[in-house]
Amino acid sequence: MVNEIRNGNYLKINGDQYRHIHVVGDLHGCYQPLMDKLQQIDFNYENDLLISVGDLIDRGDRNIECLDLITQPWFRAVRGNHEQMAIDALFHNGNSNLWFYNGGDWFSRLDAEQEIPARMLLKRAEQLPLVIEVNMGHKKIVVAHADYPDDEYEFGKSVDWFDVIWNRGRIYNAGDDIGGEMTGADLFIFGHTPAPLTKQNWNQLYIDTGAVFGHGLHMEQIK
Repeated sequence: MVNEIRNGNYLKINGDQYRHIHVVGDLHGCYQPLMDKLQQIDFNYENDLLISVGDLIDRGDRNIECLDLITQPWFRAVRGNHEQMAIDALFHNGNSNLWFYNGGDWFSRLDAEQEIPARMLLKRAEQLPLVIEVNMGHKKIVVAHADYPDDEYEFGKSVDWFDVIWNRGRIYNAGDDIGGEMTGADLFIFGHTPAPLTKQNWNQLYIDTGAVFGHGLHMEQIK
């Protein structure tokens, strides 16, 4: 069986090849808390997989180290809105003030030697998928940064990619008990909307526990 399949902004992973699989919430430069957490769970860098819901950078103090995780064989990530703001500002004449206002000002403080690898990694981050599907036997789990903007999931389906990395409508509606199960996968895992505790609405799990705000880093074991 092929272990990974890429289709546009989607990545499909055969989860059966790994011993354990964890999904981690928004890092925002919190590299040391991540390393501490991996040590606590006895993460095996040869046989386990860690998937990030995106937002590796901004607000925290070790952004380059968090970005460099995308080069590691044991790590996969979807692209978050903070990566997208950086990519737009640096490579597509986007609004750098928007990025800096939202925590990207760390980049302006880099010296010339630090800026080179940071740029290279952010350029590489432009190739990150926006949706990761993990298949384990008869179980299917979908990871995206903010939302999957359709009630019926399908690998490779055309959706609004702006909403995938920015939309909070689904989680806000759930607060008013508006919504329901999404079809096409057993569980959907998102980040983006920080809260001190994880929140599950139907088969949608939100795991950004605001590590950069001091609330701890959540890691969800899915295998």
